Amino acid sequence: MFSPDMKTMIAEKVQKILQEIDHSELPVGEINFLLHVDGAASWSWANIRNNGAATTTTAAGETNLTRNRSV
Repeated sequence: MFSPDMKTMIAEKVQKILQEIDHSELPVGEINFLLHVDGAASWSWANIRNNGAATTTTAAGETNLTRNRSV
């Protein structure tokens, strides 16, 4: 439903809001979350995770962020 860039932007804004709340039960730093958004049609939806939620490491030892890449 959303492009990967849009998901990244949404995740950054949600992360900022959660960190500004400063709730005692939230961790300091990166807050893990999963936001599910239903579209207008039953087949239209998106899952958005915090940007630091999923990483993969290549054989060369490089870290790639793979979050929010499914549309």
